[in-house]
Amino acid sequence: MKKLLAVLLALMLCVSLGAPAFAEDDWTILVYICGADLESEAACATDNMQAMLDAETGANIRYVVQTGGAAAWNNGADPNELDRFLITEGGSAIVDRQPLASMGEPETLAAFIRWGLAAYPAAHTGLVLWDHGSGSINGVCFDELDDDNSLTLRDLDTALGGTAGLLPGGFDFIGFDACLMSTVETAAILAPYAKYMVASQEIEPGSGWDYEAIGRFLNVNPGADAAALGTAICDSYYANCIACESEDIATLALVDLSKIGALRTAFDAYAKNLFEATEADADFAPIARSIAAAENFGGNNRSEGYTNMVDLGALIGAGEAWSENARAARSALDDAVVYSVRGSNHRQASGLSVYYPLSVQGSMELGIFRDICPSSYYLSLVDKIAYGYASGGDWDSYDSDTDWDFDAMTQDLGQSTAITFDEEPWLDEDGIYGFVLSEEGLYNTASVEAAVYLVADEEDYVCLGYTSDVWADWENGVVTDNFDGYWFSLPDGQCLCVYLIEECDGYDLFTAPVEVNGVSKNLRFTWDYETGAVQILDLWDGIDENGFASRPGESLMPGDVIVPLYDAVSSYTGEEFLYYGEEFVWEAGDELGFDMLFDGDYLYAFCINDIFGGYYMTDYVSFSVDGDEILYTAA
Repeated sequence: MKKLLAVLLALMLCVSLGAPAFAEDDWTILVYICGADLESEAACATDNMQAMLDAETGANIRYVVQTGGAAAWNNGADPNELDRFLITEGGSAIVDRQPLASMGEPETLAAFIRWGLAAYPAAHTGLVLWDHGSGSINGVCFDELDDDNSLTLRDLDTALGGTAGLLPGGFDFIGFDACLMSTVETAAILAPYAKYMVASQEIEPGSGWDYEAIGRFLNVNPGADAAALGTAICDSYYANCIACESEDIATLALVDLSKIGALRTAFDAYAKNLFEATEADADFAPIARSIAAAENFGGNNRSEGYTNMVDLGALIGAGEAWSENARAARSALDDAVVYSVRGSNHRQASGLSVYYPLSVQGSMELGIFRDICPSSYYLSLVDKIAYGYASGGDWDSYDSDTDWDFDAMTQDLGQSTAITFDEEPWLDEDGIYGFVLSEEGLYNTASVEAAVYLVADEEDYVCLGYTSDVWADWENGVVTDNFDGYWFSLPDGQCLCVYLIEECDGYDLFTAPVEVNGVSKNLRFTWDYETGAVQILDLWDGIDENGFASRPGESLMPGDVIVPLYDAVSSYTGEEFLYYGEEFVWEAGDELGFDMLFDGDYLYAFCINDIFGGYYMTDYVSFSVDGDEILYTAA
């Protein structure tokens, strides 16, 4: 305590005299490491701290680290307390220990910031939050010792606001070595407290940032400012992703937080036009379809879960034809994102995401968003879309001045009542299955998929997933099947249960639930339109029940035992259950197939997704596969 008081007194004296207590090339980077399962199961935090040590920087560059939130550590940290490390000049030491506290509490972060600024003042100071991230709704740093309690964006605001007076001018940068945190909502919260933000729109690999390269850059470039360092962080991160073969999904952006005020103003003007477009169904329907198909991050499908993080640039582009303010909003976005890196899966990523209700998870989610939304008109738009889902498309009864309960309204909600037909689904004599939407139903439709089920043992319906291979005339509302019978499979011919993640430029991105060595995973892969090549990306845990996105990075290895997983329903009892395929041992050189379904009986139905996040499932029709032929019959 005496030592800390002495440091504080010395710092206050230097400030009062107006004299710097450090050289102008001094850097202190505070790293708040909530280890969680990334450390206890994979030692990812230990690896990153070793990289900090390997940088062998001079005395003017220091990493100051707090560890906590993990059941076990591999670097000498004690899981029963909060340990604080100083890593500098090629050496590492525990310099302070505090009683165990939840890393998901704002006071725990604030206490670390207060201590770090007092003990290690510098000309330049950065703050990195390390762990799982979930985007704008559930935040970052999920403490596995405290039921995955996390720092929400409001928690960050509380912690940073309570320490802001200790660092005049704010942090040089605040970064997130975590998934999904490069959002406009995050940037709006951080803007009063830092000059720049460094964060990823997408999930990050387990290896995360390259702390050795960051330290080395500062050592070689002693006069570097936050913009130069942020650029180096982005470049070294991307190089690290290449090294671990995860560059396809990589994104990292450097955001000038001084430009967020202008972006909020421009985006609010744009959002006003979108909200006004909801008054005319014919105007808003194509906007909603475009947003539903826009670039998004962290899954957002039935298998992996939903983050509802959509690219801000894509959302602005979706309404460009209906908004005189779209160009100004995009210009403000481009001004704010001063540098970014992005892999082949996200070539068009703008650098910032925004919450959009692709699939609302409940009233709590909407309540959190209402408290952090950076645009009043956009908040009204999101609220109205969510109300449209809960009311079955009854927008006319929406009142922005009246509170309403999403959970109560959706408690008994079944099929979307926003989908209506001029011609109910039919199967003609030529075996063509289709329907014709009414004018209102067409306006309310975002997309159409088809669900395919295998009839197993004559009594179980086993879901093979969903396909977007349907034919749709969006002018007249006519939709028919376009299914050719081809499906993705393991090398032994077992079909996978496949869900579309995203339609990209020249290829589609898919996911399939599987067990690998007894652990549930999502096998993610791409399918090239031109060549038909199927390329495996990684194995991913998906979105946790608490909302955080697991990091990718696992690859299928020779000897891995794969068991396909399927949602299924009993034709006799209607009971839903998980159906397990047969074990398959992956060998070197194996590839996924895209082949004709094997001979047998199947079911097919359209899933019509409405613009509010609901859906309408048509009746199933039966079809059988016999060689290269598909024969449809009424179910």
